[in-house]
This record gives sequence, structure tokens and C-alpha cells, in this order.
Amino acid sequence: LSEIFFVSICTSELFMKLYVDPPINYWKDGYNLLDVIIIIIALLPSTVRELVGRQFTYMNIADGLQSLCVLKLIGYSQGMRTVITAMGQTVYSVAPVVLLLFLLVFIFAILGFCLFGSADNGDHDNWGNLGAAFFTLFSLATVDGWTDLQEQLDIREFAWSRPLTIIFILLASFILLNMFVGVIIKRTEDAIKKFERERLLERQVKVMEEKQVILQWQQEEISRLMQKNADCKSFSELVEKFKKTLHHTDTMVLDDFGTSLPFIDIYFSTLDNQDTTVRKLQELYYEIAHVLGLMLEDLPQEKPQSLEKVDEK
Repeated sequence: LSEIFFVSICTSELFMKLYVDPPINYWKDGYNLLDVIIIIIALLPSTVRELVGRQFTYMNIADGLQSLCVLKLIGYSQGMRTVITAMGQTVYSVAPVVLLLFLLVFIFAILGFCLFGSADNGDHDNWGNLGAAFFTLFSLATVDGWTDLQEQLDIREFAWSRPLTIIFILLASFILLNMFVGVIIKRTEDAIKKFERERLLERQVKVMEEKQVILQWQQEEISRLMQKNADCKSFSELVEKFKKTLHHTDTMVLDDFGTSLPFIDIYFSTLDNQDTTVRKLQELYYEIAHVLGLMLEDLPQEKPQSLEKVDEK
């Protein structure tokens, strides 16, 4: 029942995508091709049972392939898609390293077969043919159980076994495999940085779209105001006309308080008027103080009573 439910959902999704997107654009996306392959794999066991029967020899393989349906999750995760893209880009950079490693293994496989694979006293299990030599060198390259392999050669007292083992491990494991890992890490970092730049660019595009919507809304509001005030030839005249109708006790309610251009223009004009008023009041106070000082100088000064008594004596 779970298999039927899963296949039904995936098939419905496939038909919906084909209905929404044109068929040509749908097949250009690699993840859409992956979805189709996954659906075919999911339908494979039931199809084989209907056509051949349950006694099919490779029926267990068809059932095991259904585990690949988990790969459908890749299309829903942007991070996983980034990693997969990075792995795809590393193929061209890693191919020379892999080819060089294959040549190195091929050369040492021939040397190992000729030196250690003799049927008389050689290590026939590990070096008896090229296939066994390739598998042995793979174990040496991954440094997995290389001491046991070397011990088998030391028992047979091969003189060139240790130098060849050390040289191969240095070349294959410490140089080529590390180079292989380094290239993959470098490509993955580049893909992650590219993904971050694309997300930043998408955010900037969304912000610009929102700004365009706001500007369009402001233009529509200005056009509506201009239509209501047909006698005004420009927006500046409309603002000036509006300022003349304002008083200091009037209140204004703005949707975007402190950010709209008309409010900023009116606010700056109000500050200029306040500065002019304060300057005129200061000049008036200076004039009043000067007049009062002159009036005090013109008034007769009265002598103190002590001085009058002295004059009478």
C-alpha cells in the first residue's frame, strides 16, 4: 500500500509538471529527468511481477533498486542540489588525477606481478595475476591492512618489497589521493560561494521589485492628487498650495511617516520658517533692550539722602 501511495504521488507530480511547463523546458532540467528515472524504477518491480511472475530470477534486484527512490529528495533541497552540482563540476578537474592514479596502479601491478607473483615461492593470492595485484594496490593506496600485505612479502624474503610498498604508498595515498580530495573540496567551496552569491542576488532582485511596487504606488497617488487639483501644473505647485493651507495646529497622518517626499519637503520648509521667526524675535529683543537702555540714560538721576544732608551742612 505504501508503494502504491508513493508511486501515485510521484506520477501525479510528473503529470502536473508536464501540464504546467512546456515539454521542451521540462526535459531540459536534469532533476526532472531524475524524477522520471525514479518513477520508472518504482514501477519496475510491479511491472516485472505482472509480466514475468514472482519467480523471476532477478526479482530481488528489482526490489532492491527501489531504494534509489530516496534520491527524489535531492530535487527538494537546494543545499543537496548545490553539492551534486559541485560533484558534477569536479569530474573535469579530477579526471586527470584519476587517470594518473590508474597509470601508477597499472605500472606497479605489472611490477608486483613480475616480482612477487611467481607460482613457485611468490604471494600468489595477492600478486598472482593482474586482477589480484590491482586489488592489492587499491588496499595499499587506501592504507587499509597494508602491514598484513607487507608481512606476507617479508615472510617470503623479497628484497624489493619494502621500497616498492613505501614508494607506492607515498605516491598514491599521500599525493594523488590527497590531491583528489583537495580538488573536490575546492570545487565544493566554489559551488557553495556561487550558491550564496545567487541567493544574495535573488534577495536584491526581490528588494528592487518591492521598491518598484512602492514607487509605482507613489506615482499613482501623485497622479490621483494631480487629477483632483487640475489647476496645478506641477507637483511642486501642488506642494506649495498644500503648504499655504496648513496651520501650526493642524495634524497630518501619513502612512509612511518621515519617509515620503512631500512630508520631508514640508518639514524642511517648516524648519526654515522657525529659524526665520527666531531670528526676527532676537532682533526685536535686541532693539527693545537698546531702547530701554536709552530711556534709562535720559531719566534724571536722584541723589542719595546722605549726600543731601552733607550739602545742607
